[in-house]
Amino acid sequence: MPDVTVSQYADVIGIPVERLIEQLNEAGISEKSPEDVISDVEKSELLGFLRSKHGKDSSSEPRKITLKRKSVGEIKVPVSTPGSRLKQRSKTVSVEYRKKRTYAKRGVLEEEEAEQKALLEEQKLEEEKLRQQEAEQLAAEAIEEAKEKDEAQDVAIVEQSTATETAEDSVAGAAAQEQDQTPKEEGEPEPASSLSDEAKEKLLETARQTEAPAEKNIYRKELHVATDKSGRRKKKPTRPPSVVKRRSEHAFEMPTAPIIREVEIPESITVADLAQKMSVKGTEVVKAMMNLGSMVTINQTIDQDTAAIVVEEMGHTAKLMKENALEEEISQATVEEGEKVTRAPVVTVMGHVDHGKTSLLDYIRRSKVAAAESGGITQHIGAYCVSTDLGPITFLDTPGHEAFTAMRARGAKVTDIVVVVVAADDGVMPQTEEAVKHAKAGEVPIIVAVNKIDKEDGDPERVKQELSKLEVIPESWGGDTIFVNVSAITGEGVDDLLENISLQAEILELKAVEKGAASGAVIESRLDKGRGPVASVLVQNGELQKGDVV
Repeated sequence: MPDVTVSQYADVIGIPVERLIEQLNEAGISEKSPEDVISDVEKSELLGFLRSKHGKDSSSEPRKITLKRKSVGEIKVPVSTPGSRLKQRSKTVSVEYRKKRTYAKRGVLEEEEAEQKALLEEQKLEEEKLRQQEAEQLAAEAIEEAKEKDEAQDVAIVEQSTATETAEDSVAGAAAQEQDQTPKEEGEPEPASSLSDEAKEKLLETARQTEAPAEKNIYRKELHVATDKSGRRKKKPTRPPSVVKRRSEHAFEMPTAPIIREVEIPESITVADLAQKMSVKGTEVVKAMMNLGSMVTINQTIDQDTAAIVVEEMGHTAKLMKENALEEEISQATVEEGEKVTRAPVVTVMGHVDHGKTSLLDYIRRSKVAAAESGGITQHIGAYCVSTDLGPITFLDTPGHEAFTAMRARGAKVTDIVVVVVAADDGVMPQTEEAVKHAKAGEVPIIVAVNKIDKEDGDPERVKQELSKLEVIPESWGGDTIFVNVSAITGEGVDDLLENISLQAEILELKAVEKGAASGAVIESRLDKGRGPVASVLVQNGELQKGDVV
């Protein structure tokens, strides 16, 4: 909207400008001149002030609004004509719909609800007052009745005592008169003398039985007993014999504090076995895992990490177990005795398929082994020991990076040096990257052998650039990785490779105990049909003799 001045607004309303300025001042709006702009907020404030001044408050507005709506529609009604049974006509009928709705302000509804609540509270207070008055009246009536009963009982006791005293006096006087009137006859014979002794005893017994209840009744008359109470004496309450409570040693007692268990968890375990170790039901473990977001069954196998999370969630302590825990305990218990001597380095040849790993090992064996195998080489399954001018070297021809990964996972540091073979014509391949990652994870020094340099399309510089992306920097570029160009066919660079391996082993200062109990690692294992389980073992310390238990 365009800006409206005070003078323009006065023209629109139809009042003088001076009158409008006075009204603005009365409404509390800052002083305005005719040329000043008046905003919508100020207009609404002025309107509210004028309404309140003239008595037009919000109370004068209607509280309820009733709306009536009408809508007209048409309906088709079937009409049957005489003589035609199959065909039916339809007639259109106009229908009028009427709707009536009432809208009320929320303030009105709230006031009505408040009034209803106040009425209900008043009714409750009145009912409570009436109840209290009735209870007080009943209590007063009960007290008065009790007082009247006590007074009546006292009067009855006094009357009974006076009657018993007068009766006793009259009985005593009559007995004394009879004794005075009866004369003493000394000459009459006694009637009991003619009876036998048995009859006399029977008469005495009957007399005693008749006299005893009479005396009891006399004494009872002397007792002052209330009329509303019976004359029988109640038995004295006997205390039960004191039983010493003995604590049963073999009874089950509920624990007062939660029991925290140390649960040993292997690398894989079923839900039922885990529940048994925690001494709880399997359904509780399933519920706990469902709360964690994993749907499992009671017979399902879970891994070690998941089981540890579940155990900690249920308030117990998890203890992770390894498959070779017993072997580690034995290895820790065994103490190496003897002098340590320099040992041959263990070198694993790794790389991509068809990059010349096996060809390189075959050339080293063919060129460095004497014609007769006496002392020149010790050959085992997958392992070769080569004698050089700088010392012996042990090569492992294991199934590539997979065996190395398994050994690294078990924590056995079998390999001392890793030789990564890369073809100069192919460059870095996926298995090459994986071999570099495994070697870095095991913290083993790497020597890169760039093979197939005898080919025309071989490019060793390309191999260096691609390996530099994997953070394998050659020494010529200022890094710490040795690069050697070799050829498994011509034998070029093989002597340099063996020399660098020996130099790296000398830097590592590899030593081992020559004599004593043997300790090492399993390189490969297989099941032979004729021999049974066969394993290739690399002895790292000590001496393994025939007949030793592995």
